[in-house]
Amino acid sequence: MKKLTYSSLAAFLIVGLAGCETPEKNEMKKGITYPDTRKDSTVVDDYFGTKVADPYRWLENDTSEETGAWVQAQNKVTNDFLAQIPYREKIATRYEQLMNYPKLSSPRKVGDFYFFYKNDGLQNQAVIYYKKGMEDEPQVFIDPNTLSEDGTIAIGISGASDDDKYISYIRSEAGSDWSEIHVREVATNTEMIDVIKWVKFSGVNWYKDGFFYSRYPLSNEATKYSAANENHQIYYHTIGESQDQDKQIYADPENPKMYHYCSNTEDDEYTILYKQNGTEGSELRFRKADSEGDFETLIAGYENKSGVVDFIDGKFLVRTNVDAPNYRLVAIDPANVAKENWVDIILETENLLESVNTGGGKMYATYLMSATNRIFEMNYDGSNNKEIELPAPGSAGGFYGKKDATELFYSFTSFTYPSTIFRYDIATGKSEVFFQPELAFDPSDYEAKQVFFKSKDGTDVPMFVVHKKGLKLDGTNPTLIYGYGGFNISLSPSFSTSNIILLENGGVYAMVNLRGGGEFGEDWHKAGMLMNKQNVFDDFIAGAEFLIKEGYTSKKN
Repeated sequence: MKKLTYSSLAAFLIVGLAGCETPEKNEMKKGITYPDTRKDSTVVDDYFGTKVADPYRWLENDTSEETGAWVQAQNKVTNDFLAQIPYREKIATRYEQLMNYPKLSSPRKVGDFYFFYKNDGLQNQAVIYYKKGMEDEPQVFIDPNTLSEDGTIAIGISGASDDDKYISYIRSEAGSDWSEIHVREVATNTEMIDVIKWVKFSGVNWYKDGFFYSRYPLSNEATKYSAANENHQIYYHTIGESQDQDKQIYADPENPKMYHYCSNTEDDEYTILYKQNGTEGSELRFRKADSEGDFETLIAGYENKSGVVDFIDGKFLVRTNVDAPNYRLVAIDPANVAKENWVDIILETENLLESVNTGGGKMYATYLMSATNRIFEMNYDGSNNKEIELPAPGSAGGFYGKKDATELFYSFTSFTYPSTIFRYDIATGKSEVFFQPELAFDPSDYEAKQVFFKSKDGTDVPMFVVHKKGLKLDGTNPTLIYGYGGFNISLSPSFSTSNIILLENGGVYAMVNLRGGGEFGEDWHKAGMLMNKQNVFDDFIAGAEFLIKEGYTSKKN
């Protein structure tokens, strides 16, 4: 198991085909008076002789009084409109009923302790609990809801020291990407003095008496939310010392827009450096963990995506899309990293190899097959491959732990199956429910299916459609269609209480797997980016047209 994971940023697009417009809605629209928005005619850019006006650039100054006043005026218009909706309170009451149920994460084992997140129902932030052994009563480790009056401080556990004495967590406020790293002693639940600031896009990679992390240089506090960030660097922090004593491990001032991350192999033999040029592609480098020398190149360039899964029997196990758009797993000898010497462990298939994890002496390969997960357990050399039975077509995540683990945990969800946590016994290969929520609705009243339609250029595009059983396809159903189509993000079935009100009132929810996403590998991703971006919009339009043609909804609806 590798010791660090990290995530990248994303964006989304939602388009709805609303229900028939009522007289009340028309009246409400007539009552809207938008605040004036000043146009500055003096702001004009010259792009190689072409003049481009930008009259609203003043709004980019998010710290100015004028921008602040404009935002407040816009918010007032919005809130005044929403307050007029006659059925708003009824919807709010039903939302509260649907969302007010306990939600639990998969447990994470740290020494003798199990850590997990739990939201009792309507809490702003999930509370982090821990307990010693499975039979003990859980105790609160950190409750983020007590750290601010508005409940906007989020906490995420980010790693444990090699001796399981300390656990680190990342704290962020009001949804900001800026965050702080804090440390607590596990046994006593004592907050340590260590506070790491100016952290953004970072994990925590524990090693010896401290950890590696990624940060930006000190900047102006007043403009840190709007100023451009440059020179992402890696530092090492020793527990008990102040941040100004931290040691810089890696920087690349000649490429200031590059992102840098590092992780250690589970045995602490090697440190892996990831260099990312934006969200696309990464270069991998490595060096002995106890070395202060230069990093050697493992996989060069930024045209492909690769990640070290583990270090087994003197070889790096690397999931990569080099010469494999749907990804494969290869073994690479650190003494002989040339591509012609790579050994295939898991060959590329027609399905996307979404991830590979290790735990308990086994490997777990997660595939995306028609945008739903299938998981296979196997030995480190790829032999003894067997599929793990999941409850239904849907999305699963987990199956990772240390080499000496005897149990693993995973979550499963689908459009009509609330997120449920399972415990997997490695020795027997059996799964049992660890936690299953109770909800204020009956999932068996609904159905989900996958359909395929032709996009503008003839490409087959998949889409999930969810609705009440027995729904009449007479074109009168209000329909919400959702898509993404970017950044290699894959959309797979998941449960959302937010959609239930639509569904239980005869609505239809549709989710399109647009090109530009990662559902079918790198070719599918590239088919919706850069000069191919129009395909994303064509796919989305074709999905809406399919729903109209098949009678789910209509243009008038």
